[in-house]
Amino acid sequence: MTGDLPGTTLLDPAVIEDPYPFYRRLREEAPVWQVPGTDIFVVTSFALLVDAAARVEDFSSNMNFLLYRNDRGLPCRLSFGDAGSYVLATADPPDHKIHRDAVFSELVAKRMAALEPEIAEVASGCVNKAVEDRDVDFMAAVANVVPITLISSLIGFRGSDLDELLRTAFDSTALVGGRLTLPQLEALMTRIGDIQNWIVDQLVAARRQPSDDILGAVAQAMEADLLNLGEACIILQTLLSAGGESTTSLLGNSVRLLVEHQDIQFTLREHPDLIPVFIEEALRLESPFRFLFRSAAKDVELGGRHIPTGSTVLLFWGAANRDPAAFPQPDDIDLSRRLPRRHVAFGRGIHHCVGAPLARLEAQVVLKCLLDRTRTIVIDPDQSPRWFDSLQVRRHEYLPISVVPA
Repeated sequence: MTGDLPGTTLLDPAVIEDPYPFYRRLREEAPVWQVPGTDIFVVTSFALLVDAAARVEDFSSNMNFLLYRNDRGLPCRLSFGDAGSYVLATADPPDHKIHRDAVFSELVAKRMAALEPEIAEVASGCVNKAVEDRDVDFMAAVANVVPITLISSLIGFRGSDLDELLRTAFDSTALVGGRLTLPQLEALMTRIGDIQNWIVDQLVAARRQPSDDILGAVAQAMEADLLNLGEACIILQTLLSAGGESTTSLLGNSVRLLVEHQDIQFTLREHPDLIPVFIEEALRLESPFRFLFRSAAKDVELGGRHIPTGSTVLLFWGAANRDPAAFPQPDDIDLSRRLPRRHVAFGRGIHHCVGAPLARLEAQVVLKCLLDRTRTIVIDPDQSPRWFDSLQVRRHEYLPISVVPA
């Protein structure tokens, strides 16, 4: 069984690069696996993840620790002490509903739905330039640019430096990536603190000049004493990082699958109505966030395993989405898959990603534009793709492609 599996396996560079054999072994042998020598539990089966996500009294979303890699390659926990994060994505009921309702008003929902023309304009500009150049890093040319532009617009940030916002978004997800050493993690925490001053300035301006966007909704919630300044900053920073990161990852992962499956490319050009189903398969096969944190609020059992109070529990969506008990032929792209949205790439339960509709819309617009403007897309034969070094995020840092224009 997993008795011969050392705790260092979780952060092994080879496993980070290709985690799926490791996930398969855990699902089969220890779907609730305690990382040896730690208070960290990894959950990998679809049924157990759905179960845990529903048990909000047992598995708290409150974030009390960050993970880092010690000198032996083991995952370790850095405590927040009294400064834990209990806001929106990391809040439990009833605070979670208060935060969600305060931020995502009906006006914001309408604004999100009305973004399609802006998405099309941004996507078209990026894709046209990439096709004109023929040999590009898809991440730098398209996948990094489109989501950060749109999430900045949706939030309503004023006078944004998109390059700086992108760095901030990536820094925020690196913070929870589990691969940094303790000194690296502490340095990153200091650097991320700098963006909060800028967000405070944005909130001050929004309180003076209300607007029908997320920034305006957060400012109004502060006026109504539903949020304090610290909570408001964390919410905006979380939306920036998660909103940018998830779609950036989805775009890169989708294109990687297209270049590896030329038959799928051909099918989608002939039948663009299948692009939404393909996006669901891309989300399932290469989930943008491989796991999310939970903590045991009390002594609990899951899958017959005892999990002590205070333990960190990692719900591995990326493993559950390839569980054969939930998805026949789980490693294949199946454009006729029944219930294509059954996957948990956007989470499950009360913390299902609020930005999922926007991520899907951006991906549909970008992929249709890319497929319309090309005859073939392949990996540049002289270069190799590179994954971002993270336990949590499944994103390409570099994705060199060559295209033949239509």
